[in-house]
Amino acid sequence: MSKQKTPFRNHQFETSLFNQRVIVAFLFMLVAIGGLVFNLYHLQVRNHDRYQVRSNRNRIKIIPVAPNRGLIYDRNGVVLAQNIPVSTLELTPAKIDDINATLTSLQKLLNLSDHDIAKFKKLMHRTRSTKPITLIEQMSEVQIAKFSVNQFHYNGTNINAYLERYYPYGESLTHVLGYVGKINDRDIRTLKKDNRYTNYEGTHAIGKLGIELYYESTLHGKSGYQKVEINSHGRIVRTLDYVAPIPGKDIKLNIDLGLQLYAYNQLKIKKENPITHKMEDYHRRGSIVVLDPRDDSVLAMVSSPSYDPNLFVHGISSKHYNALLNNPDLPLLNRTTLGIYPPGSTVKPQIAVAALSEKVITPNTTTNFPGWWRIPHSKSRKFRDDIRWGHGEVNVVKAIEKSVDTFFYQVAYDMGIDRLSTWMNKFGYGKPSGIDIREESPANMPTRDWKHSNYHQAWYKGDTIPVGIGQGYWTATPMQIAKATAVIADEGIVHRPHLLKSVMEDGKFKPIIFKDFPKVNHTKKQYWNLAKEGMHRVIVSGTARKLFQNLAYKAGGKTGTSQVFGLDKGEEYNSEDVAEHLRDHALFTSFAPLDKPKVLVAAVLENAGWGKYAAPIGRNIMDYVLINPKISLDHT
Repeated sequence: MSKQKTPFRNHQFETSLFNQRVIVAFLFMLVAIGGLVFNLYHLQVRNHDRYQVRSNRNRIKIIPVAPNRGLIYDRNGVVLAQNIPVSTLELTPAKIDDINATLTSLQKLLNLSDHDIAKFKKLMHRTRSTKPITLIEQMSEVQIAKFSVNQFHYNGTNINAYLERYYPYGESLTHVLGYVGKINDRDIRTLKKDNRYTNYEGTHAIGKLGIELYYESTLHGKSGYQKVEINSHGRIVRTLDYVAPIPGKDIKLNIDLGLQLYAYNQLKIKKENPITHKMEDYHRRGSIVVLDPRDDSVLAMVSSPSYDPNLFVHGISSKHYNALLNNPDLPLLNRTTLGIYPPGSTVKPQIAVAALSEKVITPNTTTNFPGWWRIPHSKSRKFRDDIRWGHGEVNVVKAIEKSVDTFFYQVAYDMGIDRLSTWMNKFGYGKPSGIDIREESPANMPTRDWKHSNYHQAWYKGDTIPVGIGQGYWTATPMQIAKATAVIADEGIVHRPHLLKSVMEDGKFKPIIFKDFPKVNHTKKQYWNLAKEGMHRVIVSGTARKLFQNLAYKAGGKTGTSQVFGLDKGEEYNSEDVAEHLRDHALFTSFAPLDKPKVLVAAVLENAGWGKYAAPIGRNIMDYVLINPKISLDHT
């Protein structure tokens, strides 16, 4: 038999196959190693910076540090808005294993209500679990002590201390200062739109109204930050860098606190409580503005009734807010700049200057109406005076002194609405006064176009007549009335009313200068003097004479009565027969000393009746300022 060689050939084949497999495996290993090397190169070298940043983000945390808000002072250095330390209790849900058990335990330990817990849970559902959420906004000393002793039981829970705004004089300054409140979604949208959001990370509150809002950028300051290293449990291991925040700047207002409180108390009266039948303090509805007419710096600004701004600082409850919102006396309304009233006879000095300047009348013009006036050559209604038989022979000075309506009906008719509105715009009516708070209404100085736009009607001659005595479609704010009176006092110079006096710069208060509006030109000094003489006679022999007896200085003033509703033909007004909310508003505006005025007062009392009822406020405040002065009025 021949030998078989097949096994040998199989052995060679198997050896060759094995070698091929070894080579393939080796090649595969080389590819794998190459891929690993490539990935290592890709991770460690080429994209090192990228992944280093990601790693640092997990390991390093930037904690924003909010700046201290600037303080607000009165003109004498008394603090009107300060910062007080407050401790909050914050929980970070992502760091807590059982949030419900933790809340139950904290509720028992710190004596929290079910409402507190429900409020927290509501916030928790709207907030990322990695962000701290406030459980207690203002911890008491007892709560701080109890939690501090037991803190080791509560991972992800800590006390956060910061400074909170506080207004020591409460409601008396609310409509000047405004208030700060928690930053909400609307604020965040505005901050992002203005590219300011980064500067507010870590900040709890922002200016909402008044000075706090208007000068927010000055008062807030610039945020700092703390760069820290954290471990896997989210605890801070060490601080890597710290950039201190820049505090907000302190500001000083022209407001004199003593005068502000005195003016605020002018609107307080004693009234019987219908439920308890006890006499209690009642805040009359109204407004008082006190200016230095040499530059229209605001010495006092009162709106009554008011409310405590501290309620809004850490979030007002729905109950308290609804009580304010539904209060029929409207305490939330800043009557000084948002309250709109027919200015009444307070505008007669301005109309007199306009008519003299337009040659509609002369200093020697006289009228003699029989207690009423009618549009010439017509059978229109009679526009009546306050005295049935008339005032006799009347010139421009007497017309202001006795507040003769018929004289100004004729003036308004001769001037026409176009010239009237143009001139009253020069005095500041129909547009914002320019005061440095945002809550302001331009009110309304009527024109032909205004009536057409709002009523789709033409302007009639009869529409012009009541405008001549500050009625009809004409409305104004107390601040506008004060500003217009200041133009008379300073003989045509139109200052910008302003609350801010100075700002802290490099350790010193630097005065801020506000630019005036265009001067009222094309008039003579004689015309200003005639208007001021008429206002002086109001005080000594006119509509306010009984209230200004034995005055220690020369002053000028003007009463005004502002109708709330119109009377039908043949009707007569009787304040005793009219519901309180339908009674006329009482207005009074004044300044002193007459020749070189240093103080100006404008007051509006809602539904008080005749204008003379507001005059005592003017006298009391001018006495306060000028007799044994309690306020420095050095003009700088």
